[in-house]
Amino acid sequence: MSYKDPEQQRTYQREYKRLHREGSCQTPSQTQLPADFRLQTARDVLDLIAEQVQAVRAEADAGTLEKARTVGYLAGIALKAVEVADLASRVEAMEKALKSRKDNLCNPQDWPANTTN
Repeated sequence: MSYKDPEQQRTYQREYKRLHREGSCQTPSQTQLPADFRLQTARDVLDLIAEQVQAVRAEADAGTLEKARTVGYLAGIALKAVEVADLASRVEAMEKALKSRKDNLCNPQDWPANTTN
């Protein structure tokens, strides 16, 4: 990351190298997230978006247009998360159906030796 101010550049490089020695994969400009905040499923994303929509709507300093744009953007992300959740449940159902088919197949030694067409 380039900085016009050499002191700011030195500060960034010092922090970057410190994080690298610790084994962190983030850079100094990235926000460190606690482990319990990590999003694992589409449901986690939807819960977070619902929380943020409420925060935007409750913000007194934001104007109506700014709130509308933000909520619209978050709604678009929520729709994608719903689609992902739907696809995940459909894939799970298909995997379950295929597994049950596999379990219900006859063993080859049960088949008659002479089959006619």
